[in-house]
Amino acid sequence: NERAYVEALAKRYSNDPKADLKALAVQFKDAMRDLSRQYPDDLDSATLYAESLMDLRPWQLWSNAGAPAEGTEEIVAVLESVLRRDPMHVGANHYYIHAVEASPTPERALVSASRLETLVPAAGHLVHMPAHIYMRTGDYVAAVTSNARAAQVDRDYIARTGADGVYPLMYYSHNIDFLASAAMMTGQFAEASRAADEIVVKATAAIAQMPMIEPFAAKKLYVLLRFARWSELLALSRPDPQHKILTALWHFSRGVAHAALHHTTEAERERAAYVEARGAVPSDTPFNYNSAGAIFRIADAVLDARIAGAKQDYQAAVAAWARAVAAEDALNYDEPPDWFYPVRESHGAALLRIGRFEEGERVFRADLDRNPRNPRSLFGLMQALKAQKKDSAAAIVEKQFEAAWQRADVPLRLTDF
Repeated sequence: NERAYVEALAKRYSNDPKADLKALAVQFKDAMRDLSRQYPDDLDSATLYAESLMDLRPWQLWSNAGAPAEGTEEIVAVLESVLRRDPMHVGANHYYIHAVEASPTPERALVSASRLETLVPAAGHLVHMPAHIYMRTGDYVAAVTSNARAAQVDRDYIARTGADGVYPLMYYSHNIDFLASAAMMTGQFAEASRAADEIVVKATAAIAQMPMIEPFAAKKLYVLLRFARWSELLALSRPDPQHKILTALWHFSRGVAHAALHHTTEAERERAAYVEARGAVPSDTPFNYNSAGAIFRIADAVLDARIAGAKQDYQAAVAAWARAVAAEDALNYDEPPDWFYPVRESHGAALLRIGRFEEGERVFRADLDRNPRNPRSLFGLMQALKAQKKDSAAAIVEKQFEAAWQRADVPLRLTDF
């Protein structure tokens, strides 16, 4: 059936630079559907048919409300059919993770994640893939481990082959970026900081060659923000002005740091500089699977909330945090998420600060629905329950928090949320 594969693949590409790529993708999907029906025992053809369906809506298989897009249920059914017949099929396990990771039930791919830990040990991307499910199911420590192992596999591959181009710049960098994100969740500052240092050096040097990796270059800012390292953040050098997204995020980060230190004049000055810098970035500039405009809408509200809090205008701060949550909820799915932390953590903490404990409890619980076992939201929920004298529930959550924070190398304070 090799000829059938060749004929199907020929429908996917064209020598015409003006060809309708969407139409070609549909033609390829139709060809792979026919091929998989012609050879029903060929599991590779079924897997590639599922992949051809996925390519019609990349990273948009589920709505933000958890509803499947057109074709998603067929993708899942085809891949599950393959896995029933060959549980160790590499492609089906890989695509199954992508097919369900954004769904309301990502845990159904935990078995595939476990298999891919060791199924192809010399393929860094596949070693990394379990992290997509571990992050969604709240096993952040396992996500750190998967990405650390994948990064080492990639380092070995690059050293052995001298590979350059897309794989080391994008896929290897994705592993390092993901490692930092997972370590930020577990409270492992040293691990997150090391990964951020590596990704920033790699990404910054390559932005001119591949502008799409500029968001990676902000990782050190994110790590220092996440761990409230204000003096270290303020000591970071100004980025190259040609790196416009990074420059805007640098001013945003400095504004947050100054607000946290109650330097309200400096925070306002940095906010003005941030607004000017983000104005130089077209709102539709890609930012991973979102747009720069979508990211800046969150940053606008976060910085407003931080400055309002520094001025002790707590009602305004809470309102701004609510805007930030709404803007974060509007983001397209990506893993790790394109905004560097769950904003509900800060919204919940702001509510606790002004004695709105029941509302704070609801906000932290809402985050835990989205980010299971998030240590910071467990900590915030514990504080909200204690404030309401719900001591039995607080004791249970405290044990959950201690388990989730056991790898952390820093203390946790609600004032840093």
